[in-house]
Amino acid sequence: MSVFTVHEPPRRAVDDAVDVDRFVFVRDGFSVWAFLLAPLWMLRHRMWLVLTIYLLVSAGLETAMVIAGASDYLVALVAMLIALLVGLEAGTLRRFTLSRSGWRNVGIVSGDDLEDAERRFFDAWIRETSSRSGSPTPGAAASPLPPTPRAPDVIGLFPEPGAQR
Repeated sequence: MSVFTVHEPPRRAVDDAVDVDRFVFVRDGFSVWAFLLAPLWMLRHRMWLVLTIYLLVSAGLETAMVIAGASDYLVALVAMLIALLVGLEAGTLRRFTLSRSGWRNVGIVSGDDLEDAERRFFDAWIRETSSRSGSPTPGAAASPLPPTPRAPDVIGLFPEPGAQR
């Protein structure tokens, strides 16, 4: 099961309703496309600052290694490690870019795929907003996650202290 963070775009006017069509779900975990085609992946997601830093760091490290006389194998290994790091941190890089653009993190949801995560998030979101106001209002800000149940006093095989099986 994948874990997604849900981001709401900045509102354009003070009394503007929430535009649920513009919500972004960012999957947490390794991104194969970010690993294989990092610059193109960053361009696709409009991550200009991240792309600039990536290009500067990659070019700087490669230039420094060539000047220091490193072997081609070592230069390729470092480039591969940078690509691996981008693939591992792809979700974090997207969340960073969204937060810098004014997007607000409104929840975390898990699902088998993006469609399942969207359905779970909006089901919980509508349920909570309808319980607050009596009818579903998409413009109301609400936490998408239901309240967590109270943790049991005893963890393990026995539900109560002193209970026998």
